[in-house]
Amino acid sequence: MVKNSVKLSVAFCALMALFACSSANNKPLLIGFNTDSTAIVFNQIEQSGLLELQQLQAGDSTFNNLVSVLQTPSEKDSTIKETPVEGHFTVTDSNLVFIPISSFVKGRDYLVITHLNAKFGNMKDLLSGELKNRVRPVQKLLRR
Repeated sequence: MVKNSVKLSVAFCALMALFACSSANNKPLLIGFNTDSTAIVFNQIEQSGLLELQQLQAGDSTFNNLVSVLQTPSEKDSTIKETPVEGHFTVTDSNLVFIPISSFVKGRDYLVITHLNAKFGNMKDLLSGELKNRVRPVQKLLRR
């Protein structure tokens, strides 16, 4: 009887700890073009991650490992190969900006893959047993 009540209370405490650590209050990463579509802006980066990015040098290869921008074929033009877009990154006090070497082409699709704010899963994944063993990158398809 005592063993069962102890097991039940431990299970209850573990469940409450999971809900307390839930990321429900975290805002999702926002990825989009700036107002004139000359750069891609990453907003709402977690504060700890933003501080780490601010400490990196401008040409550090870590940016390339964290963010990939690919030009992708679209429904209108399938002759384009999926190729990486070359550019550089600028970190401000609240966001990360990707500026391409050559400007984005109007009407083309760009796939952004990033590990910024990436997580193993959320509470729903944990409770349903769909939690993965690696971090899922954030992906966003942008059309210029």
